[in-house]
This record gives sequence, C-alpha cells and structure tokens, in this order.
Amino acid sequence: MSILFKNGLLHDGVKAEAQQLDILVQNGRITEIANRLPAEICAEVIDLDGKYIYPGLVEAHCHLGLRGYGTRSEGSDNNERNDPITPQLRAIDAFNPLDPSISMAAQAGVTSVGTGPGSANVVGGSFAAIKTAGHRVDDMIIKDPVAMKCAFGENPKFGYQDKQLCSRMTIAAKLRELLYKTLEYDGKLKAAAKDPAKKPAYDQKLEAMLPVIRKQIPLKAHAHQVNDMFTAIRIAKEFDLLLTLEHCTEGHLIADELAEAGWPLVVGPSLTHASKVETRLRSFETPGILAAAGCQVSIMTDSPVTPQPYLALFAGLAVKSGMSPFAALQAITINPAKLLGIENRVGSIEVGKDADLLIADGDILAIATSICQVYINGKPIPMKKQA
Repeated sequence: MSILFKNGLLHDGVKAEAQQLDILVQNGRITEIANRLPAEICAEVIDLDGKYIYPGLVEAHCHLGLRGYGTRSEGSDNNERNDPITPQLRAIDAFNPLDPSISMAAQAGVTSVGTGPGSANVVGGSFAAIKTAGHRVDDMIIKDPVAMKCAFGENPKFGYQDKQLCSRMTIAAKLRELLYKTLEYDGKLKAAAKDPAKKPAYDQKLEAMLPVIRKQIPLKAHAHQVNDMFTAIRIAKEFDLLLTLEHCTEGHLIADELAEAGWPLVVGPSLTHASKVETRLRSFETPGILAAAGCQVSIMTDSPVTPQPYLALFAGLAVKSGMSPFAALQAITINPAKLLGIENRVGSIEVGKDADLLIADGDILAIATSICQVYINGKPIPMKKQA
C-alpha cells in the first residue's frame, strides 16, 4: 500500500523551520520526502493544502493500558503491593489493548508510549514501548523492555511502612542491595560459561535486573524532589548504570547540575493539584528552564494521572510558561523517542521511519487546533469521538 501526502506544512521534529513538502509512504514506512512528488507514483494521493503535518506524538512515561478507563472499582494492574522489590514484572503482561484509553490516545495523535508499572515499589518492573493501535499487545510492541522502573520518595516510603520500609534511606539501601546481588549473580553466570558446575540457581528477580547492570536498559527513576534526583544519580554512578529521571518536579532548582549529569529527563504531570509534599513546586515553567539549561527534556501526562489526549496541550502550556515552541514539540516527539531507545522508528518524520503521522488544521501546541486524521504504520485510525 502506498500513499502520497501532498502540499502539507511539515513539522518534522528535527528541524526548527516548517517546510511545505510531500511525503511518500509505502508499506507503513516513509520512503521519500521531497518537494512536488508526482502523483503518478502511488495509488492514493491525499491533498493536505492548508494542513499541518507532525510526527505521531510520543510519551515516555505513562501507565496506559495498565490502569483502565473507568475501572477504579475493579482495581488496576500497574502496582504490585505485596512486595517492594518486583523487577520480574513486565508491563506487557497486564497491558489491555482494548481499553478505551488506548483509542483516545491514538485519536489525540499519541501514537507511541512508554508504559509500565507505577511508583508504589522501590523496583516495580519493566516498561515497554508500544504503539496505540492494535488488538494484541505482541503486535503493538516497538521495543520491550525499554527500562526498569524504580521509585524514590513518598510513594514507596508510605506504601510499605508495615514491611520495614519507612524512610528514603531504606529505599536507597534496598535498591543497592538488589544491584549488588545482581552483580554477584551475573559474575556467577559468567564463571559458569567455563564451568557449568558454577551456575547459580535461577532467580527470577535477578534475571530481570541483568539488562540494567549490563547497561542494556536504564533505571527509570521516579524522583520529584532534589534529594531524590541526586540519590538516583549517585546510585547510577556507583554501579555504572544508565539512568532516566522521571517527574523532576523540582528540576528547575538544579537545572545546571542536571544538565551536567547529562541524563534524559521527563517532566510532569504539571496540571494536577499538588497532592503531596514533594509536588508542591510543580510548574509548567520547569521543562522550559531545563531545556534552556541544555537538558534533553520530555513532557509527560503520566496517564491516567492526567488524560493522554492532553499531551500536546501540556507542551503548549510549557510554551506559555517560557519554553521555546520547537523545544516543546521535541519534548513530545523525538526526545521521548530517544529516551525510550526507539528513535530509529518514531519521533520524527524522516525517510526510513514508521509512517506515524498527525494531520492538524493548525499549530498542534495551540488549544484551538483540531486533529483531522492520525496514521499509525501508514494506516488511518478511526477518528470517531469518544464519550
């Protein structure tokens, strides 16, 4: 199947200036981007004169498909509350592709997400990168795993007081203990390559942590306060790990230090009430301050904490609070794709990438803009309105 999109104003996510260019899509991939491509080269031609074309939006941190739409009374699958250390849990084993929130996200132009466990546990399990169209999660996966979720601060601190965990010191100690045990386990596995008798007994938790200590995936560290962000950085240095810092509510207070550390940051959600001490300084100014300092910034809804369809709105509110429009666009496209390690497929409109496209009647960061059509893997998704 081939489609030629003609005459649209292209915001590709990698160049600051928009250009009027045509896009050729074949078999779900972008194969050519040029000025005035001939209509004869493909079967379907879509004239987008007066329309804006964007990459499908990407969110690096949410719980889409794990906490269902309108299912509070039935509970949710994003937090295991019987054990504070659960690295063996995998997002894909709970993800429900038929939950209404999935199609809501897609219709709002959010075509790829990093979704996974919440922050109740010190280590919660692995995140996966998933497209927001499909009926079976196995067919929607872009990459799995993309990160191992860990959490600092109030959530694990107050969730496990009956299990000898009631301080930030204990959270850090438990994470260190798990990392040390994983290093020891990995050493025994390597030794067993030459002497099978030295192979350790299978340990599901430690097996799940091997990609972390082998620097194949990062720790995805929930951290709102300054002290928690610095603890996450300290532990990452101590064990030579990859790291992403998530929420970063007080990040604007240490922007230069975070820029120097160099780890990717995800900021938000900034629209909700400050429901706990560590979120009292939340502000839409934070992503702009961090981006101006030189940080790689992504913006999150933390869906379902705030609805996924508001991702572009959050970027627009960041612009209203001082962030440059191009930095804000990158914070919901190429930056989260890089953070998740899927930038080879999504996050920008470039030849060779998946044809995930958002067609709008104006600037996607403006509240009055309407989304006309969304394509995922070159296929139009149903745009019917949700209740």
